[in-house]
Amino acid sequence: MKIIYLNVLIVLLLVSCKAEPDNSANELFAKNSKVVLQSISDWENETLDYSIFADDAVGLNTFFGAEVDTVLIQSEESKANDKAFLARYDFKFLGKPPVLLPGVNADTKLPDGSVRYYGAWEVTLPATDSTEAKSGVIKVYNSLDFDENGKIIYTQGYGDYTGIMNYLNK
Repeated sequence: MKIIYLNVLIVLLLVSCKAEPDNSANELFAKNSKVVLQSISDWENETLDYSIFADDAVGLNTFFGAEVDTVLIQSEESKANDKAFLARYDFKFLGKPPVLLPGVNADTKLPDGSVRYYGAWEVTLPATDSTEAKSGVIKVYNSLDFDENGKIIYTQGYGDYTGIMNYLNK
């Protein structure tokens, strides 16, 4: 009988000693998702906050015919382009909240805290004295990677950006 109790005790000890699952990637994803939501809000409110980006953050240039593959987000040229873009167009994210998905490390295929999102943006060219306002909707997929400080280090967006610009500006 003592052997049975001893075996039951050993089994209970083994079962209770299971390692806790590593939830760090999920926690990182939740934290980084807040940054992505802030970025979306910043574009809608025309109040870009570059402090969410690492100093050496780059964006993949996915426009048709782009002459350079990536742009340094914190460069004065990029900031000036963003400012001109926001001065010309208004942005509204449709279908809130966005569908945020955890990304994975390309090598390990394990969640790494990066954030992907799908959504649709309404882009409006406001009316002028001689033209009416014109709007179009672009569906996008965006991917954002973060550094160890929780700042965006790499971003890429896919959608028919060239198409919407051609539509709004013809």
